Amino acid sequence: MTQKDAPASATPRGNPSKLRGRPWPTLLAVAVGVMMVALDSTIVAIANPAIQQDLHASLADVQWITNGYLLALAVSLITAGKLGDRFGHRQTFLIGIAGFIVTSAAIGLSDSVTLIVLFRVLQGLCGALMQPAALGLLRITFPPEKLNMAFGIWGGVVGISTAAGPIIGGALVEHVNWQSVFFINVPVGLAALVLGLLILKDERAERAPQNLDVPGVALLSAAMFCLVWGLIKAPEWGWGDARTLGFLLAALLAFTGFAFWESRVREPLLPLRMFRSVPLSAGTVLMILMSFSFIGGLFFVTFYLQNIHGLSPVDSGLHLLPLTAMMIVGSPVAGAAIGKLGPRIPLVVGMVLTAVSLWGMSTMTADSGMGVVSLWFVLLGLGLAPVMVGATDVIVSNAPTELAGVAGGVQQSAMQIGGSLGTAVLGVLMASRVDTVLPREWADARLDPLPAEQAGPLAAAAKVGAVPPAEPGTPQSTVDAVTGAVHAAFTSGMSLAFTVGGVVAIVAAGVAVFTRKAPEAAAGPRTPEAGAPIPAQESNSAKV
Repeated sequence: MTQKDAPASATPRGNPSKLRGRPWPTLLAVAVGVMMVALDSTIVAIANPAIQQDLHASLADVQWITNGYLLALAVSLITAGKLGDRFGHRQTFLIGIAGFIVTSAAIGLSDSVTLIVLFRVLQGLCGALMQPAALGLLRITFPPEKLNMAFGIWGGVVGISTAAGPIIGGALVEHVNWQSVFFINVPVGLAALVLGLLILKDERAERAPQNLDVPGVALLSAAMFCLVWGLIKAPEWGWGDARTLGFLLAALLAFTGFAFWESRVREPLLPLRMFRSVPLSAGTVLMILMSFSFIGGLFFVTFYLQNIHGLSPVDSGLHLLPLTAMMIVGSPVAGAAIGKLGPRIPLVVGMVLTAVSLWGMSTMTADSGMGVVSLWFVLLGLGLAPVMVGATDVIVSNAPTELAGVAGGVQQSAMQIGGSLGTAVLGVLMASRVDTVLPREWADARLDPLPAEQAGPLAAAAKVGAVPPAEPGTPQSTVDAVTGAVHAAFTSGMSLAFTVGGVVAIVAAGVAVFTRKAPEAAAGPRTPEAGAPIPAQESNSAKV
């Protein structure tokens, strides 16, 4: 690696080879590892019904397969980023890959839901090691003028893997078994591990952290667990339930204690001075709002495609390809545009397009053709691509090099919090609208009132667009009327959720105005005299 390619604040270790530490080969190695994690994020959902049937598991058990992974990921992302800053991003990335391989194989060999959940939690911890380390490796390897393009290609890889998950997962479950969904991570992970060993270079900032803030880790982990768990369970328990309020209050207290401790400890886990950077803070808020709109809204799309239009899981994945294809194509293009224009204009335009697409999706009904649906998916993908790339670039490049891993953890944590919050809040709005609209649609269809023991299950099914099986002998006209009432109630609730998501996206567009690219001197490479430290006043943050 030439001096131009290498950050002056990084200390190389080991004997460099022709490929080791070079920017583009590093991106290749990182992309293969990230591809495994992104593929796993969507492929597992396809296997859940087969796992439930094969192991005779309850719905709550199957939900823990997903929730256990998400909780482990959310709790440990920032800590994992700090470990990368302290011990080297190469080490944490490779350990994460190795752990992901082992836990994936263990899940495939498990014969009980308890073991699957246990290994999914461990898999989440390994995924957390990889994701901030991947961003940290790109930040410390690429020169600033090429970093946004690297993030663009990284975003494209995530898009490809996310899109392929449901298709590959459906084929594996249908033609092999559910275990193969997890075993597929083994060859992909081994390829990533070999590439990482051959290409990735151990480079650490001169001012890399020397200690681990254990009390900070404990407080932040407790805060993230209580927040994410409270948001996950709020739709089931109810927002006014004592358990929901208890977890959210505990999260608030833990975050308060964390902020108090971090402001006084000599070497904090998450230096609060990072957030004196207006662009970095704006990028973090933007990532939360974008995830709120996108992930919260996308939660209902699967139900719409499968339960309203009657598509199979594989066909649903294929119909989402216009969305993911635009993200795949748009991410590298967005990276190039951000390199020329800076992040502000692409981010504002991206969030406006996201808002327009969500408002367009709010007009979808049970009778909407798939051509119209695909049109809104295309527009949504074009809007999200510059936001995913630009917000990531703003957060990571505006953080000090020695905190690149922590910045990557902040970016990933913001996505987790925004997605959990969006799914919970929009889910509540959706459920409330269905409860209001379903009785009216039922009466308009001139259907006989249902007894309480049947009305409850019907309302629950309507919230996901499902129609309970009709009793034998029920006239087809009655079945059609029930289906019409349920579908009308579901699409009305979905419309409200997308409308609110669009409003949040417009707010995010306003936040994007405060973003900007980090000064080149702070974003990475430069060539001071050998051994000369970077002056403290040359911060990469725009101070308030």
